[in-house]
Amino acid sequence: MSREGNLEAPTRHPLDWKNPDFYNEASCTKELERIFDICHGCRRCVSLCNSFPTLFDLVDETAGGEVEEVDKSKFMSVVDQCYLCDLCYMTKCPYTPPHAWNLDFPHTMLRAKAIKFKKGEVGAAEQFLASTDVHGQFAGIPVVVQVVNAVNKTKLARSLMESTLGVDKEAWMPSFATRKFRSGAKKSQDFAIKNGDKTPGKVAIYATCYVNYNEPGIGHDLLKVLDHNEIPYVLVEKEKCCGMPKLELGDLDSVNTSKEANIPVLAQYAKQGYAILSAIPSCTLMFKQEIPLMYPDDSDVKAVQEAMWDPFEYLIARKKDGLLKINFSQALGKISYHIPCHGRVQNIGRKTEEFLKLIPDTTVNTVERCSGHAGTYGVKKRHHKTAMKIGKPVFKAMANDAPDYISSDCQLAGHHIEQGMQENNLPAAELAHPLTLIRKAYGLK
Repeated sequence: MSREGNLEAPTRHPLDWKNPDFYNEASCTKELERIFDICHGCRRCVSLCNSFPTLFDLVDETAGGEVEEVDKSKFMSVVDQCYLCDLCYMTKCPYTPPHAWNLDFPHTMLRAKAIKFKKGEVGAAEQFLASTDVHGQFAGIPVVVQVVNAVNKTKLARSLMESTLGVDKEAWMPSFATRKFRSGAKKSQDFAIKNGDKTPGKVAIYATCYVNYNEPGIGHDLLKVLDHNEIPYVLVEKEKCCGMPKLELGDLDSVNTSKEANIPVLAQYAKQGYAILSAIPSCTLMFKQEIPLMYPDDSDVKAVQEAMWDPFEYLIARKKDGLLKINFSQALGKISYHIPCHGRVQNIGRKTEEFLKLIPDTTVNTVERCSGHAGTYGVKKRHHKTAMKIGKPVFKAMANDAPDYISSDCQLAGHHIEQGMQENNLPAAELAHPLTLIRKAYGLK
């Protein structure tokens, strides 16, 4: 008889996406029913995403209150609410491997999404929203960017985007930068490489689509922090989207295309002893977890996985090596800091919070709960209201004690929180990425 729950840490099995049975719809439906039946009997994850309330409502609406009575065609309504945050697997579920029930909710949702995509049931508008490299073609052309950004803020354009792309006209949307981060990044000074016991002494920056095309200031702040700490850096020679937006759609062939473009380049930096830093948690997680689970036997993927760091994970390890400057010259007052889901599931601990607490005369209110944004999920018409509902406890918690700054490692979540605080008439605070806060604390311009 299986014991109740796990005592061991969860073990993640590789994603068997190249097995023909992976796309067998009947087999997938059978596994969905098995997992949904376990989840229905547990209900521990009800406070996470909307997949679980949707599932439990479907079960509770049946005559006998059992999963087997739910119309199988409605299973996809549960799948569509999952944005692959992995929190259920990593922090809540008591039945993940090595438990005999071998429950992997997010990978089963991904399998169902992949089948849906293969069947051609994901529309062109959703595919376009997930094509960040395509959007990025607008960035860096000043006149074009100014026109596009201005038009995208008009009611007419937002209504058109809602009707054609399914983007809620009330949802916050990022603007494009007039100059891409990669083209405007300052070259590193010629510092000596100082390796520590825990950290390589040189860094390669994987810019990410968002930093490169939308908010290059985050990337520039990272470079200033590295420069201040005399850590030599380079920008990765060339890069493509990490593939996370396509993964969330179930478009695994496009994820493979991104992997084939990125991994050979990144692996060279890994083999040369660089720490590879990515300032967007979803991108970091893609190389630390999702791609390795798709390609468990690829040595280059493994090398990149081992070399990939969250910026604050690296900086705190640098401090433990005795190689980080903590000569902060500016207090930041009260900070409300949100830990993004894709940061939590990296299993690195609260490294950003730890760093912020090094700043004198600065207090940190840490909020560890999903903001509801989840990439493209929170901007879609059919999900935006749900995303704002999921985030409401976070909005309230972030407003506690009238902070001077609100901050999240995921800048998209930060903007979502800022919008939610405004809509709920909560005290206003300046939104700043944690790297920007550190730059300010160092007194750097």
